[in-house]
Formats: sequence, C-alpha cells, structure tokens
Amino acid sequence: MPPRTCALCDDARAILKRLKTGQQICKDCFFYVFETEVHNTITEARLFKRGDRVAIGASGGKDSTVLAHVMKTLNERYHYGLDLFLLSIDEGITGYRDDSLETVKRNQQQYDMPLKILSYDELYGWTMDAIVSQVGKKNNCTFCGVFRRQALDRGAAILNVDHIVTGHNADDIAETVLMNIMRGDIARLGRCTSICTQGEDTIKRSKPFKYAYEKEIVMYAYFKKLDYFSTECIYSPDAYRGHARVFLKDLEAARPSAIIDIIHSGEAFEVKENVKATQKIQQTCKRCGYMSSNELCKACTLLEGLERGLANAVVTDRARKRLDAEGPAPESLRQIPLFKLPASLRAKIDSADVSESS
Repeated sequence: MPPRTCALCDDARAILKRLKTGQQICKDCFFYVFETEVHNTITEARLFKRGDRVAIGASGGKDSTVLAHVMKTLNERYHYGLDLFLLSIDEGITGYRDDSLETVKRNQQQYDMPLKILSYDELYGWTMDAIVSQVGKKNNCTFCGVFRRQALDRGAAILNVDHIVTGHNADDIAETVLMNIMRGDIARLGRCTSICTQGEDTIKRSKPFKYAYEKEIVMYAYFKKLDYFSTECIYSPDAYRGHARVFLKDLEAARPSAIIDIIHSGEAFEVKENVKATQKIQQTCKRCGYMSSNELCKACTLLEGLERGLANAVVTDRARKRLDAEGPAPESLRQIPLFKLPASLRAKIDSADVSESS
C-alpha cells in the first residue's frame, strides 16, 4: 500500500495521525497546526498583553522545553511583545534534578533567555533527598508539590515578572480532574480546568498547553530535535497521580477523545453557592506572608513538622491538631523568608486600593 499524503497540504508524505482529529499529516503541517493551536489558546484566553514579563517554569523535561521553544517562536512570529525568562526550581534530588538542570542551562543558551534557579535548600533549608529520608516515599509528593508551588511564586517575585506559564498539558489537566473527583475535592475540582489563575495578591499563572496532547508534545520535541531531559522523578512512582494516569491511558486507548472530553466536563462543573460559602477565605500566612486559607500556609506547616521531627503528622488537618497538642513551636524554629510580591504587582494593588478609597 503506497504511503498516504498529508491530509492538509496533499503533497508531502504523512508521518503521524493526530488523535484529536484523526488526520494523517506531514511534519511541516504538524508543526504549523500545533503552534497555531497554542497561539489560538493564548489569544482566545487573552493570556498576555504587550510588555508583560513572563517566567517560563523550566524543568528541562519535554513539556517545559517545548513550551520555551513555542513561546519564543510565537512571541517573535506574532509580535506579542513579551520579555521571556526561564525559572527553574532545584528540589535537591540527586541523580535527577541536578542532571535536568544541566539541560535547562543549555536551553538558556539555545533560546537566549535569562535564567533564575531557586533551590529548596535555599528557601526551606531542606532538599527532597533529606525530606524523603525522614518521611519515606508515601507522602513525599505532598511536600514537593507544596514547596514547589511557593518556590515558583518566590522565584517570579525575584525576577519581578507579571506572569508564570507552565507546561501542564491536556493529559495533566484531565488527570487532575479525575484525581479531584476520586478524592472528593470540591474546591480544587471547581478551578482545576481554569487556563489562568490569579487572586488579588498572587502572581498570574497560565497553561498555554491546556489543550495540547502529551503525545503531540513528545512528537514535536522529537521532530524538532529539541534538547530535553527524559528521565522521570525517582520519587514519583508511588504518587497518587500515577493511578489516575494509568486509568486515563486505558480510557484513551478505548476512546482517543477521552482526554479533551474530561477537560470539557471539568469546565462544565459548577460549584453550588451554598458549597462555596463553606470554603475557607484566602488570607496571608502569619509566619511567611504567603497566601493561605489558614493562619499558617501549608509550606510553613510542613516545614514545622520537618523541623520538629513530626513531618508525617502535618499532612492532613486532623494530623495538624495532633501536632498542635505537642505544644507551641520553639522560637528557634527555621522559618521561610517573608514573601514579597513583585514590585509591578504591588503597585497595581496599591493603585486599586487608592481608586476604591477615593
């Protein structure tokens, strides 16, 4: 049987079949439609405005490497007028993150973007290797996820950027919808499909790859011969997300559109007003100044548990009460540095406050 020609240009030989559309297309058409779809996602959601300083969360993996490449390409092609930066978090995982950061450093040279690397050790006084040695591999992803989210915001504040973009793809978002359903997490279920998140006192975050399939990101990196790190985190095999991922892959095998269908279902969820009323109001952590729904943010709570040798006692709210029963935290307890918003965002908040008071 002769090779099929591309369904779009009807000239070159088709080299892949898109799960989204079922079309068999050539390499150049694939590059064009992939980049155009990301551009459409950006413009339809109005993610950026000219002059924005944007930090790309860079891990050295396929998603963040392709994101950096595509953001640079689209910024130049469509004249977004963005100042782009690479922001990497060093969790302190020997044999994994130290190797992937070497890839990020090469990406810095390849894409000609300023790079900031911020470490857990620098912020919290703990590396993930040290945390795992104390808590084991059962709850280690809880610590890493909380610490990483705050570290990204702190790195963005150091860079004085307006916006953080991450390489979360359609598969990631569909997995998150499934996880929140299985855990009964109504608060997160109501916002996990949002392409952009920002509170009044937080740095804007968005996911330009919200509708991009993981398989297509891999193919884009492969055909473009991009330089990325492909090893999975050595501490992630037992993560809860892995169960959702296996389930999603089984669904995708039976129904290729399952990933996008789940995202659209998540977008259609609406949290009842009486349920919203029971959710905690956002405030600032009394210890480090970061946003929190409690007096202490999750990062400060986890760090206190580590410092007091009771790390496994702070993973849940019920366990936190047991920690409180041990007595107040000692004054010599290691603390996270006070969080300060980027100057540009502080100025916007101050001007809004002035407008409301006048």
